[in-house]
Amino acid sequence: MKANAILINTARGAIVDETELIRHLKEGRIFAAGFDVYEQEPLIPQELLELNNVVLLPHIGSASIETRNRMGLMASENAKAILEGYPAPSRVV
Repeated sequence: MKANAILINTARGAIVDETELIRHLKEGRIFAAGFDVYEQEPLIPQELLELNNVVLLPHIGSASIETRNRMGLMASENAKAILEGYPAPSRVV
C-alpha cells in the first residue's frame, strides 16, 4: 500500500493481520486505518487502541434500521421453515 493509504476493514477481522498493520502504521508506511471488525474480536490489541491514526468502532456496521429489521425477518423466516420441517433459507454454516 502507498504511504498515504487509509485501510478500512468493515468485512471480516481475519482478513487483516493486525500485528503487521500496527507495525506499518507506527512506521508511517500506511497513513491511517479504520476498523469495525477485529482479528480476535472482541479483543483489540492495546497497541491498536493507543495509535492516533486509527479509528475504532464497536462492530456497528450493520446498525441501520433497515438492516436490523431485515435481520429480524430472516431469523423469523428461518424459525418458521425449521418448525415446518424445511431447511432454513438463510442457513449459516
